[in-house]
Amino acid sequence: MPSLKDLKVRINSVKSTRKITKAMQMVAAAKLRRAQEAAEASRPYAARMTTVLSNIATGNRDNPEAPRLLRGTGADARHLLVVCTAERGLCGGFNSSIVRRAKADIVRLSGEGKDVKILCVGRKGREQLKRDYEHLFVEGQIAFEGVKKISYGEADQVATRILGDFAKGEYDVITLYYSEFESVLTQKPTALQVIPATIDAVDEAVEKGSNASYEYEPDENALLAELLPKNITVQIYRALLENAASEQGARMTAMDNATRNAGEMVDKLTLQYNRSRQAAITSELIEIISGAEALNG
Repeated sequence: MPSLKDLKVRINSVKSTRKITKAMQMVAAAKLRRAQEAAEASRPYAARMTTVLSNIATGNRDNPEAPRLLRGTGADARHLLVVCTAERGLCGGFNSSIVRRAKADIVRLSGEGKDVKILCVGRKGREQLKRDYEHLFVEGQIAFEGVKKISYGEADQVATRILGDFAKGEYDVITLYYSEFESVLTQKPTALQVIPATIDAVDEAVEKGSNASYEYEPDENALLAELLPKNITVQIYRALLENAASEQGARMTAMDNATRNAGEMVDKLTLQYNRSRQAAITSELIEIISGAEALNG
């Protein structure tokens, strides 16, 4: 049974931990608001960009003169999984949920005989995937350590990397993994194929809209060749912003739970300390009384 001194030290230690988790919760709450606003502001632009591309690309996917970013290489053998996670931990299951989503596809694609490679954007995803899939890592993993606020420049860095690799013919399909922010309590792990471009979801939106036809100058292929790389950068930028908001939401929830658990532990330890202290006092009183009776006897 721990001594009174040990219990006192442990109570003070847990109280110190509670102060830290409470401070981290407040910091995450402050950062969450800005990150959420940035993520929500990026959604209409990214969605509209995809809608415009879908309008232009409709009917051109099978055109042999269409850009390769739209029609693909004609094969489905070499896959690059771009796994975007955080640089830091202490955010609950945020990083693990994205990694699990990627691992499920790694197992599925490998089982189908596909050649799978992994590019990690973020230190935590790299650390988790390294245990089982380090042999699938490409050279030059990407990290944004020290970056306090995600900007378009970070997205352009990732886009330039994967566009260069695709242009060299190293991959047939490139998929982006990130966590879509829904609420403080809910973040949805998402897989988005960025190369070749997916426009099926937007085709439906176009069908529901106007049936007006458009004439483009220059022609559709020239516009697609210019817009498709920009769209990939936009989609990556949106994914990074969604990740930033999801990370702060997950951290806020995790630190709130940690603070509550620390409070409960302090209460239990305090109760145990009081009981032990009362037992020690009672034992001392009994010894004093017994000693006094022995002297009087």
